[in-house]
Amino acid sequence: MQDSRNKIRDFVRENFLFGGDDEYRDGDSFLEMGVVDSTGVLELVAFLEDQWGLTIDDSELVPENLDSVDNLIGFLERKLPATVC
Repeated sequence: MQDSRNKIRDFVRENFLFGGDDEYRDGDSFLEMGVVDSTGVLELVAFLEDQWGLTIDDSELVPENLDSVDNLIGFLERKLPATVC
């Protein structure tokens, strides 16, 4: 799962933090910190679907699944078989 965490952190760093993440922790809310807006959520979903071959339903587009690196890891753990993460 550490590899998945690193991939997500790298994606967030490059696409939303523009290479910097000095003040950002895995449990920090993307929305509260202003890191990701509604368009960014769509980019994040596209990344997850491409990277892990997922189909993410509209009902899964909630902060509990997508609003931090920790939430994303938990979502992947629930959504994918353990061998994929």
